[in-house]
Amino acid sequence: MTKDKEEDVKDEGKDKGKQEKKKIKQKKEDQEAKIKELTEILQRVQAEFENYKKRCEKENSEFIKYANADLIKKLLPILDNFELALKDCRAKDDFYKGMELIYSHLIEALHSQGLKHIECVGKKFDPYYHEALLTEESDKEKNTILEEMQKGYLLNDKVIRHSKVKVAKKKKEEKKQGDTQEKEEKSLSGD
Repeated sequence: MTKDKEEDVKDEGKDKGKQEKKKIKQKKEDQEAKIKELTEILQRVQAEFENYKKRCEKENSEFIKYANADLIKKLLPILDNFELALKDCRAKDDFYKGMELIYSHLIEALHSQGLKHIECVGKKFDPYYHEALLTEESDKEKNTILEEMQKGYLLNDKVIRHSKVKVAKKKKEEKKQGDTQEKEEKSLSGD
């Protein structure tokens, strides 16, 4: 072979080598881009899965926290009857003391499950916690709870029964005094 042909063959080989290098480099870049894309997808899926696990754990803990709610709601009327019976019982004999002891154990058991009485007498009416059954004229500030008609309860800070209450309203005398003053003013002005 001649020198020119040898150089042409070498140049062709170099060109083919360069093309192969370019192809390999391009393939490597494509694979790296694909790896990066798949890594990002994997990280998103992992984050979504972690969020899913946390959500499931929260739902399970909420379920466990309020699993007894239906049973406790069914026990509340029994608790009310127990309280009425103890309140109306005149004889303070051994039977009464035994019933009182059973009642205190029942209350203790319900408290251990997260049941709390809603304290309301003397406080402002709050529709989130209270249900107004009656209103009564009073010297107390308007919307002050005067009497608890039926106890309300919270189960782990969630209302399971609203307190049924009697609420204070303004006295009519105050309203009448205001009306009387208006009439006197009108009569003086000559209307």
